[in-house]
Amino acid sequence: MVSMFCWTTFDVGGMLPLGWQDDVRAVAAAAEFKYFPPTPVISREGTDTDHIHRGRVHADQVAHGLPWLREFYRSSFRQLAESVVGEPVAPARDERYGVVLNVQRGRSMRFECHVDSNPLSGLLFCSDHGPGAGGELAIANNCDAASVAEVDRSCTELRSHTGHLVFFDGRQHPHYVRSLTSTLDIRIVAVMNYYTRSAPESTRPHELNRHLYGAR
Repeated sequence: MVSMFCWTTFDVGGMLPLGWQDDVRAVAAAAEFKYFPPTPVISREGTDTDHIHRGRVHADQVAHGLPWLREFYRSSFRQLAESVVGEPVAPARDERYGVVLNVQRGRSMRFECHVDSNPLSGLLFCSDHGPGAGGELAIANNCDAASVAEVDRSCTELRSHTGHLVFFDGRQHPHYVRSLTSTLDIRIVAVMNYYTRSAPESTRPHELNRHLYGAR
């Protein structure tokens, strides 16, 4: 199935506190880097993928080290999200998956090919990666894509631009983040989950939380 993928971008760099990039880099230095297995329900990895090497700064670390980011997520960014979808937008009540940092270092890491469980995702790009640098968010035009190779056959590519905030609905379009091309480069993006009246947080699959956080 092929359908049109749409996104909205805001340049919010001027809204953010002085030195925000340095703050983000300092917190990203404490990211957990490991080989993560494919995520149940939402993964669109090929059958030959056992693990994906990537890094994450968890929501509690973000709240402690970047309190301004948590506040923007719940206030100003949420208001921008409402202007995009035209209905009330709510941040996650469960703080564990409200806003996190995804981190890639060097050429061995990428992010999982998946679809989203939430109706609206927000990405605040915290690093720049121009043409040829890698780190593109690749979004399949074919909603039936079920591997990285199938996404790459026909996709929309979003490059990271520092201070740009992107909103999109990724529930139907499989997407992943490509590896960087330099061993010295680092890619940091703040990932935010939002919910709407028509798709509330109660629709989040229970299997997802069990996989990520255990029995709770």
